[in-house]
Parts: sequence; structure tokens; C-alpha cells
Amino acid sequence: MDDKKLYSPKVMKYILDKYGFKFSKSLGQNFLIDGNIINKIAETAELDENSGVLEIGPGFGTLTQILCGKAKKVVAVEVDKSLIEVHKETLNFDNLKIIYDDFMKVDVNKLIEEEFKGLDVKIVANLPYYITTPIIMKILEEGYNVSKIVVMVQKEVAQRLNSKPGSKEYGAITLAVQYRADTNIAIIVPNTVFMPRPKVDSAVIEFNILNAPKIKVNDEKLMFDIIKASFGQRRKTLLNGLSNNLKIPKETVKTALENSNIDPGIRGENLGLEEFGKISDEISKILE
Repeated sequence: MDDKKLYSPKVMKYILDKYGFKFSKSLGQNFLIDGNIINKIAETAELDENSGVLEIGPGFGTLTQILCGKAKKVVAVEVDKSLIEVHKETLNFDNLKIIYDDFMKVDVNKLIEEEFKGLDVKIVANLPYYITTPIIMKILEEGYNVSKIVVMVQKEVAQRLNSKPGSKEYGAITLAVQYRADTNIAIIVPNTVFMPRPKVDSAVIEFNILNAPKIKVNDEKLMFDIIKASFGQRRKTLLNGLSNNLKIPKETVKTALENSNIDPGIRGENLGLEEFGKISDEISKILE
């Protein structure tokens, strides 16, 4: 089988039928069938002979084969063991290792340390819609030694991750991302380039991981608790949202906001990362 045509719907259908593979709705399986989009994803990742790639959910392997041609080493984590026989036919690359496990349960820091010594590590993936947010939060919270993340997600999610204060897409996950990375929507991807075809369009979002978080705070956990609390009830003022959701006395919150020169009547969706950092440090001082 000519691996250059692996993304061809005809080739894909032939191989999947051969091994009796059935698409799983619960795993959100939508395989890429457009060579141009696949190549653009790889180009966005900026791979070379010093690159190591961690791919989450290789699926049929159309993106994996391109990654293997551009990077020094690729390690792919696949939860669906029914793809093992398919991969034996589609993914015969000396620089590829496939781990059949749930990414959410993998010790990724250990994996990176063991598999990518001396390489510039990047995470590249076509993420299943149903688990996009947990995967991105795991990557950010566990702080992997990677320089870039390039992932295909639902278009709406990409807009949320790349949004600005005051917009309806802006939320807690936006700030979690902005704390550790600069983001850019690299490609808008129509739903027509997948098999089976999803109902919505996708987008490829690029995260350039910062050497250090964008701001310095006394208590990182407290800051993210404050961010989550402020978006927990979006219609409430910051004063009410924080005092209700954090179980902190209203007077403490009010004092912290005043010391930060922030109007207690404002809503969290109108604040940027630096302002949340100030609030966090002020509350931290009062609670000491």
C-alpha cells in the first residue's frame, strides 16, 4: 500500500474494513483525510532532526506518518486497542513508538524524560472533541518540558482558548492557557476533511510555551481558584462571585479588590491575567 495515499478515503476505508474496525462515537474518532491540512499541521509544529513529537490519539495514522517523516522521534499514545492491527499495516516507521493507553492516565513527565533525551519536544494532536479541555488542562497543569503544542480542536474551543477579556468566549481555561503560553489560531479546518464527518468545523491552535509563566504570583493555586470562582457564576459581580464561591468573607474580598484598584462591581470576564494576579496576591497577604 502506497503510504503517500494513506489519507485517501478509499485507502482508509479499505484498510479499516480489512481489520473490521468500527468508528467509536464515545472516543470521538474523526480521522483526517486531507493531505494539505495534515501537512499544514506538521508545518505549524516546525519540526526538524532535533524534534521529538508526542502525539495524542494517532487514530488511523495519517498525521503520524507525516510527523515521522519530519521529526527525529515520535511517540504516539492511543487509547483504542482495536487499532493495533491497523497500525501494523499503516505505521511502519523506525522512529515511531506507539503506547496503547489512556493519555489522561499516563505519567507524561516520565515518558518525556525516558523517550526524548536531548530533543526539543512538541505535542501535536488531532484531539477528540469530548476530552479536549481535560487534555489541555492536564498538559498545562503538569507543566511538561515541551516548547510547543499544536492541536486540532473544535473551532469554538480554539476561539475560547485564543479569546480576549470581555468577549463571550473568554473563560477560565483562556487564562490558564495565557498564563503559560502565547496562542495563535493557525488554520480553520472545515468538517469536510474528516471521516466520519463531524457536525462542526475545527481549528488548529498553536501554543508557544513560555520559559516562565507570564506573571509571577505568590500562590498559583489560589490565583486559579479565584479565576475559576469568578467565572463560576458569570452574571455575578466579582465581589459576590468570589465571596460566594471561595467561602472567603466579603470584607476580605472587598479589601483585596480595593487594594488592587479593581471595582468590586466588575465581572470576572472583564479582567485580564495581571489583574487576577494582583487580586490573588492581595487575598494571599490578608489570609496569611
